[in-house]
Amino acid sequence: MEAYPKYKDSGVPWLGCIPEHWTTKPGHAIYKEKLDKNIGLIEKRILSLSYGKIIIKPEEKLRGLVPESFETYQIVEPGDIIIRSTDMQNDHTSLRTGLVKDKGIITSAYLCLKSLNPDRSNFNHWQLHGLDLMKVFYGLGSGLRQNLSWKDFKRLGLTIPPIHEQNLISRYLDWQSSKINKFIKAKKKLISLLKEQKQNIINEAVTKGINPDVKMKDSGVEWIGEIPEHWNLRKLKHIAKMKSGDNLTSVEIEEKGQYPVYGGNGIRGYYHRFNRSGSFLLLGRQGALCGNIHRVKGQFWATEHAVVVTLKKDICLNWYYYMLIFMNLNQYSEAAAQPGISAEKIQNLRTTVPPLNEQEQIAKFIEEENSLIDKTITRAEREIELIQEYRTRLISDVVTGKVDVRSIKIPDFEPVEADVEAQEEESEDEPVAEEIEG
Repeated sequence: MEAYPKYKDSGVPWLGCIPEHWTTKPGHAIYKEKLDKNIGLIEKRILSLSYGKIIIKPEEKLRGLVPESFETYQIVEPGDIIIRSTDMQNDHTSLRTGLVKDKGIITSAYLCLKSLNPDRSNFNHWQLHGLDLMKVFYGLGSGLRQNLSWKDFKRLGLTIPPIHEQNLISRYLDWQSSKINKFIKAKKKLISLLKEQKQNIINEAVTKGINPDVKMKDSGVEWIGEIPEHWNLRKLKHIAKMKSGDNLTSVEIEEKGQYPVYGGNGIRGYYHRFNRSGSFLLLGRQGALCGNIHRVKGQFWATEHAVVVTLKKDICLNWYYYMLIFMNLNQYSEAAAQPGISAEKIQNLRTTVPPLNEQEQIAKFIEEENSLIDKTITRAEREIELIQEYRTRLISDVVTGKVDVRSIKIPDFEPVEADVEAQEEESEDEPVAEEIEG
């Protein structure tokens, strides 16, 4: 894409030069602050800002909220633009702007902007989204935590292309964003299928073995089905010892140190002592992700939030790791405000146990097969990263006038939104199983 023929100084330090026929105006000439409290609870639909999108908050995520608290929320309507204006000091990664598409209520901690010219709403959204990607807002906040107020925002210099050009820019970015979202959806679907394939390889290998000609027998356990005739069934407590780690307060855990400290979901920091040395499996004991499995090597401190698995001599650690992944221990968590799994309950579960040499063969087979799939997953994830980087650069360049899109022919296209809710579910519910070396 080409640049505009002529440029001029915008007078805005962070913006630099803009197309000669564009103008700049302060925020208060384009927006007004909207303050419409939900007095009397007249609006019930609760919205949230997630991944740069304003979404309807699912009912299952409203636990613990009482209706009276919603009177302090603000009512927003389609076309309004929300800026998460809090905590600029600490959070430099989140997307902070979103265009409202559904009437509802959202926390009053956010800044709600209404375009003075409704025809500008979509362009305004893209422009502020571009500034968000460029991290412009971080230089505007005030106070100890650098919160962004209307007083700060209204002085922000913003570019004003002619209205017909705003519409062209908006339509161009809608088109490009839809193409990119479609590409990302396809890649994420591929990744999901590949992860499913990895899980199927694990499931098949740890329950059926890797010899297709072996004689089978009924295991007597419904969820396991048939197993090789020479395999045994044993309770977990007969093949491994499970014990919680030792208490360590957050004050004692340091950012740097000699020995890593592991909780149930990975490394938490460092400590000057260790309570385990060797190769172990750690199970997450508490929280929504309890049952997560980690392989840990070396000298480290295991906290009380991790269940340390010590194996008997006839058990291969890598095979047992994959067996526990197959068993999906999270399904045995006990419902509570803080979900958790009981080591005693887990140890009474039964599983298949092949001879040691076969355990080693199975573990090696799984790792070889899944390493090929992992390479494809890594490549797809990298492609997503690159297209997201391209989108960030494209939006920033277009809304600031660094590139000229006026002559580009935009075909009819089907709008494709980013699947925000699917992204949230993925990040919260995807099983975690990784190898950690201390």
